[in-house]
Amino acid sequence: MDLLPDSAPLATKLRNTLIQYHGIADSEWRVAKKTKDATVWRKPSEEFSGYLYKAQGVVEDVTNRIVDHIRPGPYRLDWDSLMTSMDIMETFEENCCVMRYTTAGQLWNIIAPREFVDFSYTTSYEDGLLSCGISLDYGEVRPNFVRGFNHPCGWFCVPLKDYPNHSLLTGYIQTELRGMLPQSAVDTAMSSTLANFYSDLKKALKT
Repeated sequence: MDLLPDSAPLATKLRNTLIQYHGIADSEWRVAKKTKDATVWRKPSEEFSGYLYKAQGVVEDVTNRIVDHIRPGPYRLDWDSLMTSMDIMETFEENCCVMRYTTAGQLWNIIAPREFVDFSYTTSYEDGLLSCGISLDYGEVRPNFVRGFNHPCGWFCVPLKDYPNHSLLTGYIQTELRGMLPQSAVDTAMSSTLANFYSDLKKALKT
């Protein structure tokens, strides 16, 4: 089990990595799923043998409120159907924390419940916000869970220029679920999960 890293350099590195993903040319992405709420693309990850996913959609609300629903805090558990528990294990300065959370089984439990321990960082980006995270090897793995690992992930949320009450939400997700899983099942689950994330988030913001 590792010790907790120094939060400041980790936060800076994480932010820079996400901005690098945000600059990847459109031609490198392949559409994985399209719904009325979001489009999901993917490309091979440079971090591990799976995919880096990009999701994007317009959400009708102001940036701060959207990010408050996404980042670690009381809102997330209320609406995110995949997340079954969340504990903030450590809090640092500058909108940094370490959280442990669990996810429900997926695809008729072909994908069993997972546990993650993530370093999370929220910072300003252009006129909006970036909330990003990466998994840490920290804390004991609880029984009945497989410990998954999130390579650098994050959500950019910026107001639309002509419609300041609407925001463009762009996510980059690369989750290594671990355990013995067929890659095709993981890919199906990831695309659907990201599309559902947008529809669930929109419903939550309307309440």
